[in-house]
Amino acid sequence: MKIRKQQRRRAGFTLIEIMVVVLIIGLLVGTVGPNVYQALFSSQNKIAAQQIQRLEDACDTYYMNNFKFPESLDMLTEPGPTGETILEVIPLDPWKNEYEYELTPDRKVLITSYGADGAPGGEGQDTDISSETIREAR
Repeated sequence: MKIRKQQRRRAGFTLIEIMVVVLIIGLLVGTVGPNVYQALFSSQNKIAAQQIQRLEDACDTYYMNNFKFPESLDMLTEPGPTGETILEVIPLDPWKNEYEYELTPDRKVLITSYGADGAPGGEGQDTDISSETIREAR
């Protein structure tokens, strides 16, 4: 009979054991969580920069085929003189916003992602990424 009581008592976890496990998990999340978040944010910026570079290259291809830059990014998905399109679709930025496109007065293409907030300016996640800032970083 004593053996059964001892087995039943040892079958579960005590409140202190559960609290220690929850504390350890909390410490892990507290130390690892910000690093994971920072890596995710950094990768979104890199994806945006790569997509902007790809769109710039597509605009250059359009220029070589038509001797002028496109008036909008949508023109890159329309069939050209040979019937082929330069891009199948215009990608959205990593925050699911459309890229802004303009031709500067000095005939350069300027493609911009406004970051997570989708509005000009901002810091951190909301930092604007443009073809101009990418060129400066090189």
